[in-house]
Amino acid sequence: MTKVAVLDDYQEVALEMADWKSLPSGTEVTVFKNHLFDECDVSKRLAEFEVVSAMRERTPFPKRLLENLPNLKLLVTTGMRNASIDVPAASKLGITVCGTEGLGYPTAELTWGLIVSLARKISEENSSSRSGSWQTTLGIGLNGKTLGTLGLGNLGSQVARIGNAFGMNVVSWSQNLTKSKAAENEVTLVSFDELMKSSDFLSIHTVLSDRTRNLIGERELNLMKPSAFLVNTSRGPIVNEEALVQALREGVIAGAGLDVFDTEPLPYDHPFLTLSNTLITPHMGYVTIEGYKIFYSQTVECIGQYLKGTPIRVLNP
Repeated sequence: MTKVAVLDDYQEVALEMADWKSLPSGTEVTVFKNHLFDECDVSKRLAEFEVVSAMRERTPFPKRLLENLPNLKLLVTTGMRNASIDVPAASKLGITVCGTEGLGYPTAELTWGLIVSLARKISEENSSSRSGSWQTTLGIGLNGKTLGTLGLGNLGSQVARIGNAFGMNVVSWSQNLTKSKAAENEVTLVSFDELMKSSDFLSIHTVLSDRTRNLIGERELNLMKPSAFLVNTSRGPIVNEEALVQALREGVIAGAGLDVFDTEPLPYDHPFLTLSNTLITPHMGYVTIEGYKIFYSQTVECIGQYLKGTPIRVLNP
């Protein structure tokens, strides 16, 4: 019997999103909804499983954990890149790591949901209307405002194009961005400091790496306009969390729309949840029915092909 663990199925929909019954007879699939933070607890939970399905980076798989999973032979991650898996360590341990395709546009769409909600106070007005009040805030328009994108790759360019459609002035910076690449997207290339100073809405679209960790800290936040909003749908640690909390508390910036955090799920007592100028979503940029169907159906495909001896979309061939 091949035992398969499906991790972090927060919405309890994994079994609905794909045909798990298509796996060979004798395959036993166990789905776990609750997330475990402690590495020892994770190793105990997964000790008996030969196959593990990981949803994005919800549960990390560092070298130490992989070494404590002697029965693990196949680790499938949704997406073709997962920074929380030590792929070289998996290779040394003989663990095959496979991935799935995904969709890029849902995160860009959520980014704009956060921007529009911050600008027009949608969350606040929804709450006040339900409590019996009527028109309690003043929103701002997007037309003529400056949208800054930190990064102009697949997601950043999608967000930039929508900013142009809103009639915004779009500027961008990244370590490798060129003037020609910016011009292709009707975006103005600016320096990093100018990006911070000029943006009315700063949207982050860069990968987390040693170069980008804590890229935005106290100094950078203090360059921003007091009326500016920061939106992060990329990775939490790109922005120094302590510095951002302080900036929001002191009115250094007007507010923040945040979908990603240093620790996820976000602790219930985190200051982001009590600050009045934050808009919080639970890392749902990629969470759509369309995306989940691709993730889980291709996970089943990866498992089935591995059991046939012909693994596909292998990240450590």
